Amino acid sequence: MLEFRSFELEDKDLINSYLKNQNYRVSDLCFVNLYAWGKKFNTQFAVCDDWLFIRFKDNYGRNSYLKPIGEGDIKKGIELIIEDHKQFDTVFQIRGVTKDMIAEIEEAMPGVFDYKLNMSVSDYIYTSEKLINLKGKKLQSKRNHINRFKRENSWKYKTLTGNPQLVKECKSMLDKWMEINSDEKDPSLAYDDFATKIMLENFEYLGLKGGLICVDNEIAAFSIGEVLTEDTVVVHVEKAFTSIHGAYTIMNQQFVLNEAAEYKYINREEDMGVENLRKAKLSYQPDILLEKYNARFKE
Repeated sequence: MLEFRSFELEDKDLINSYLKNQNYRVSDLCFVNLYAWGKKFNTQFAVCDDWLFIRFKDNYGRNSYLKPIGEGDIKKGIELIIEDHKQFDTVFQIRGVTKDMIAEIEEAMPGVFDYKLNMSVSDYIYTSEKLINLKGKKLQSKRNHINRFKRENSWKYKTLTGNPQLVKECKSMLDKWMEINSDEKDPSLAYDDFATKIMLENFEYLGLKGGLICVDNEIAAFSIGEVLTEDTVVVHVEKAFTSIHGAYTIMNQQFVLNEAAEYKYINREEDMGVENLRKAKLSYQPDILLEKYNARFKE
């Protein structure tokens, strides 16, 4: 019987001891996202037989699991969550399953599951070289935005890494940003604010990377990320004042240039099914669209 409990800050090292051995490049599989968004999705975990199990509610309140993380027989891991799910009256589902994960599941349990693509939670991944240099005709508009930003503003990049006072100042900027965007109809905005504050308040403990853009000595944008796998950095948060032309574009570029240039890939997470966000992420021409599927029993 699996014993699930909510994520707490002090669980970081335990959770990371399992996650550090995977290389799926999936944004779901990092402690910061599991903990910071845990209240929204009622995310819980259990550890048993050298496996990490993660259980949560989807946007419709249905019980869901991530693929068990660990070493050994994945069939036994999946059988444990199937047994755990019997207490719920919703359909059994493993969400966020990549093609690599599907291959592992099918080898151990051939023909048991159907897999349905879920684009709203699929991850957008880019090479760091692309986001820094923005080469080519398709990214000309990005270069134009940055050039205009540099022409129109007296600006400076500052790293948040190792600078707790600047991290604290980002909380004030976040409050202003939320006030400006308070009339947005996106229901996840309040949770996003909550999760971002968790990251800022525990920046050093969580091992986060970050940077900000100052315009006339005022914070115009900031970004927060962390090392996800041996070759990938994930960007959790990016906030900018849209009243300053190009603030988002230069924040994107400068974060990668200053904080993540030595890593091959940058995972900028999913679009959550938000059309404007999807267009923005596609406009950077992702090198990998990391498709995620929902796995359910075949009927």
